[in-house]
Amino acid sequence: MTERLRSGTAGTTPSSLYDLLSSRAAQGGRSIAISAPGRPQLSYEKLLQQTEYVVGALNSVGVGRGDRVAIVLPNGPEMAVAFIGVCACSTSAPLNPGYRRSEFEYYLADLNAKALLVQAGVESDARLAAAERSIPVLELHATSHGKAGLFRLTGGTTSHPRRSGIAEAQDVALVLHTSGTTSKPKIVPLSHDNLCASARNICEALNLTEADTCLNIMPLFHIHGLVAAVLSSLAAGACVVCTPGFYAPQFYGWLDEYHPSWYTAVPTMHQAILDRAEQNGAVIDRTSLRFIRSSSAALAPSVMADLEATFGAPLIEAYGMTEAAHQMASNPLAPRPRKPGTVGVAAGPEVAIMDEAGSLLPVDKRGEIVIRGPNVMVGYENNPAANATAFTNGWFRTGDEGYLDSDGYLTITGRLKEIINRGGEKIAPREIDEVLLEHPAVAQAVAFAIPDARLGEDIAAAVVLQNGESLSEKELRHFTATNLADFKVPKRVVFLDEIPTGATGKVQRLSLAEQLDLKDDQRGSQHVELVEPRTAVEVKLAELWKEVLKIDRVGANDRFLDLGGDSMLATRLVYRIREEMRLELPLLAAFDAPTVAAQAALVEQILSAPDAGPEDRHGRAL
Repeated sequence: MTERLRSGTAGTTPSSLYDLLSSRAAQGGRSIAISAPGRPQLSYEKLLQQTEYVVGALNSVGVGRGDRVAIVLPNGPEMAVAFIGVCACSTSAPLNPGYRRSEFEYYLADLNAKALLVQAGVESDARLAAAERSIPVLELHATSHGKAGLFRLTGGTTSHPRRSGIAEAQDVALVLHTSGTTSKPKIVPLSHDNLCASARNICEALNLTEADTCLNIMPLFHIHGLVAAVLSSLAAGACVVCTPGFYAPQFYGWLDEYHPSWYTAVPTMHQAILDRAEQNGAVIDRTSLRFIRSSSAALAPSVMADLEATFGAPLIEAYGMTEAAHQMASNPLAPRPRKPGTVGVAAGPEVAIMDEAGSLLPVDKRGEIVIRGPNVMVGYENNPAANATAFTNGWFRTGDEGYLDSDGYLTITGRLKEIINRGGEKIAPREIDEVLLEHPAVAQAVAFAIPDARLGEDIAAAVVLQNGESLSEKELRHFTATNLADFKVPKRVVFLDEIPTGATGKVQRLSLAEQLDLKDDQRGSQHVELVEPRTAVEVKLAELWKEVLKIDRVGANDRFLDLGGDSMLATRLVYRIREEMRLELPLLAAFDAPTVAAQAALVEQILSAPDAGPEDRHGRAL
């Protein structure tokens, strides 16, 4: 089988992921493709062999070209290699492991998945959702001492696929759901041609070579991590370090161990990295970053300046989206100038500005950003209505507003779509609406974006209750959290007698935050007299609050949101409490127990529970 598979396209521009790997393995040069913490490195030759193993394993259970394999795996080398192997002979559909069962049920059905690939021995709602639809489950077995990314697959029933062998350039390699302004997320099919073109574009924009090493901290169920970190590195013959995912306390250890030449992240991650820079000065002095990359959400100019001053390396801000297989524009490396506040110049596809009538606009005129090129999808799957509005004269309409200056640099000035961009996570508000409306006490519900200093945007919801019903913000947030992933849970819930509408009677999501005067969370406007922490638990929690919020004083009755907290910082606070106090605190604790005193009471309740022995406090679900 190996010889047959390797009779590919050496010496030509790779047009499929398998050809890309074959080409790199044949060229020799730098041999290390993938590294991972605590694991031996994986060479390009071994990566190609593992890919061929996956092709054979999937074909043997009836999975072939055109079939969808949903992948639910944690970040790491196995996820990266599984993605490549699945793409090589079928279509990969990575899903967020944090989804709830109802979300998995929806996505598996919408994808018409032929199989589900999960980690052996790990329970997941995805398994239950697959069983509900009689979808075969394939288990990935990796050993902690084995080379990074090597694994074996079990499960499935022996059968023959309709189309076996290696996928070709026009075959769909990857499908991802992208949030839409309607309740139904749209399926974005990306061909091998699309992915290879985008990987080449990123290589060229960043001058990547075999000498580079990328430290990947991005999730590998998103286009950003898959293409910008993994595929661009492999296209360059470089090395990618596949970490278990972003965790700020470990970032500097990885930086010190692997000496990467670059990393790519979303702005919230960059901010968390900056927050720990002061205590990691010695590590920073030993770093040799050639550049830092940011994408998926707008980066504040102050954060850009601080990162460059801290690491002594240029920060390259890029603009991407799933429909373009990620990158569309990027600020260039020297000697071309970077322009903070812009997302740079076209970096792969053509970029233009279009008016509502479909005419292209001149320099400095605002309009909708449009793109076209070999990395852009051909259209949403089975969605002619969406395609009719998304494409005009061969140009894809991004839904973002902006303008090009005389030097070709693109500035994004706003959005025309209602999508909420929460720190790089794109969220369809209608999806949240539908879950809120499932609560029997809710008559009307509208989710919308609110400004957030750290995330760019966070989620709020305006809710009208049924006559005679009562419901608290905490109760409704918990109801939402049982049906949606944590990052989709509203930060604010505002109860109203009537939801404001525009002149035509339609709800104006884009202006709701302004209409309701919801700025960057105003609940801190009322003064709370400082009450010193009184118990040992309150003292400890106050110290952790000060660390996370970077403030000098915290009182027992201070509210987390009033002190500048947000959902990203709330998550960080909960993880710090788990680390320091060795107990499992709910992720919503910073909102449900919003003061130090309330949080201390919750912690003491957990510690005093009859089954809360020292041996089982850590990791025990509440």
